[in-house]
Amino acid sequence: MTTLLGYRSLVQEAAALRSGVDDPLDAVRRTCDRIDAVDPRIQAFVPEPGRRERLSAAARELAAAGPPGPAGRPALYGIPVGIKDIVHVDGLPTRAGSALPPEELAGAQAAVVDRLSAAGALIAGKTVTAEFAVTAPGPTRNPHNPAHSPGGSSSGSAAAVAAGMIPLAIGTQTVGSMIRPAAYCGVVGFKPTYGRIPLDGVIPNASSFDTLGCYATELAGIALAAPVLCDGWRTADGDGPVRPPVLGVPAGPYLERADEEALRAFEAQREALAAAGYEVREVPVLADFAQIVEQLFTMNRYEVARAHTEWFARHAGLYREQTTAAIHQGQPIGDAAYQAARERRAAFRERLAADGADAGIDLWIAPAATGPAPAGLTTTGSSIMCLPWSNAGLPSLSLPAGRAANGLPLGLQLVGRSCADESLLAWADGIERVLNGTAGAPGGPAGGRRARSA
Repeated sequence: MTTLLGYRSLVQEAAALRSGVDDPLDAVRRTCDRIDAVDPRIQAFVPEPGRRERLSAAARELAAAGPPGPAGRPALYGIPVGIKDIVHVDGLPTRAGSALPPEELAGAQAAVVDRLSAAGALIAGKTVTAEFAVTAPGPTRNPHNPAHSPGGSSSGSAAAVAAGMIPLAIGTQTVGSMIRPAAYCGVVGFKPTYGRIPLDGVIPNASSFDTLGCYATELAGIALAAPVLCDGWRTADGDGPVRPPVLGVPAGPYLERADEEALRAFEAQREALAAAGYEVREVPVLADFAQIVEQLFTMNRYEVARAHTEWFARHAGLYREQTTAAIHQGQPIGDAAYQAARERRAAFRERLAADGADAGIDLWIAPAATGPAPAGLTTTGSSIMCLPWSNAGLPSLSLPAGRAANGLPLGLQLVGRSCADESLLAWADGIERVLNGTAGAPGGPAGGRRARSA
């Protein structure tokens, strides 16, 4: 899939802007033209009167800084970025997909926006979210078929990138809110290790799980953005070939939650990876998956209810049915039940890490969603394929991985070890090339970047 910005990827667009071949005002003009042409149908952006004037002023200010210094222009110089509308941005109201008065939700600009601005990015606008990043869908439609869901809750961010309106967007994931929309919309979604990007200035869903991440059309764009966004990003060492990862298939009741079409596609992806030289091992894990699901939702609903205590007391009648139900489910959960669930999660994380290490697994692979995007706009789809990995706080990616019989995209989910985000991205490059039919020998990225061992 291509983006509008000169039909260039994020990496190509960033290179053109940094070198001076292109300029920020031209990028803004093309972005706004595309939003004006496409977004009335896709509805990925929160409507903003004066968007073009605001962005043009920001681009002129950026360009007025003059020629780059000795270090060159920053990584995302002039790149328009979409920001999920639970993330505070100075000068733009935060509505969180809700009917609550924006002044109730106001707050200081998020640290992630500060990092983007410091890297030269321009804020294209707020992208649509499910209400308070729970499950009540926004108006966004899937760019591949507007009669189908784009997923959620980061629906607008994924759809805006997929529709070529912007080359980079910020989303959040609590259970499956980044990986699933990436799969449904046919883009690359990256959810780092829990806590790797500061959550300052982000309205919480469930704070023990909430994680910021990003979307681009291809993995190289994610690799460009990740060092800007993530704390303590480690630059790869050396120029030699990288050891190929051992891939783990989580056999058992978890995998059985995917539908038949997703499982058939996953089997074909496994076969393609094995044929390309990757070692793929089946590992019986998550035998108590039903109990893991119950533990996560005990914590999740408890935290959702507490996050909304004051707002819900004042504005209960303005909340949508799905969000109200989630709050009502969490209100009667007591502190003792919550603490017990936290202890069960800690034990689960230790067990999963040990199971992966004992089996020699570098990356887990699984369908990114239960199947293609469902028809209609009344649901954001099931997050179940992301649930155990979000519960463990592990870094994950969704890579575009073919299409379903109805033509909608499918995704392959890659899950790394905790705090080994750099290795996940490095190893994912070779896997992306297999999925695209351009692979050579397995391993790390073209050009010999080395993945650190996790």
